[in-house]
Amino acid sequence: MPFSLLPAIDLTHGRLGVFTPEGPVPLAAFEGDALAAAAMLRDAGARWLHVVDMDLAFTGETGGIETVRAIAALEGIRVQASGGVRTGAQIEALREAGAARVVLSSGALGDEPAVEDLLASARPGELVVGIEVADGRVRSRGIGSVDLDLMSTLGWLRRAGAASFLVTAVERVGTVAGPDVDVIRRVARRGVETLAAGGIASIEDLRSVREAGAVGAVIGRAALEGRIDLRAAFAWAAL
Repeated sequence: MPFSLLPAIDLTHGRLGVFTPEGPVPLAAFEGDALAAAAMLRDAGARWLHVVDMDLAFTGETGGIETVRAIAALEGIRVQASGGVRTGAQIEALREAGAARVVLSSGALGDEPAVEDLLASARPGELVVGIEVADGRVRSRGIGSVDLDLMSTLGWLRRAGAASFLVTAVERVGTVAGPDVDVIRRVARRGVETLAAGGIASIEDLRSVREAGAVGAVIGRAALEGRIDLRAAFAWAAL
């Protein structure tokens, strides 16, 4: 079965950025031009892009909605939008901007009834639940931080109808340290479609998360900085 490969474009103030322990900082690749980066990724074979509004995630104020709109308007590209999304209004704003799919932030998971309502009202394929993991627990970054037991959280989300998870190894975001394969395996065993993120920098990394049960992966900094041969990665993912 083909493996879904989603290069990431992280935004700060509408331009390319990268997450660090001190917060989002600008990224020098493409001189910060997110639209140029998106066009390059599309030309290398991307059909989906994972676009993260880090301003929304860390300040609560969107700085990238117009950039999301511009990327979503590129021919041949579909956008999975992310970045601190916690409400139905935020989901609808990103959908209106052209996002085909939206990632619900882990920061929303502290309010189970609200999340259950969002899952019940979402259109099929529209909503992915973000599972940010640190030290084996669900620990979100940014606004609305939570600290939850991983397995029990996955359990109620599955019962509430979650169709897919985006599992992010928090300590590895913005690095090329490799994925947290153990966490991916634990989540994928719950029987819900699982995407992997955090530290992925090579085809070998992609192979390891695929073998752990992931159906796709997000590649961040390694894609924009040329650390991975994207054309080769897309060819591998299609096998």
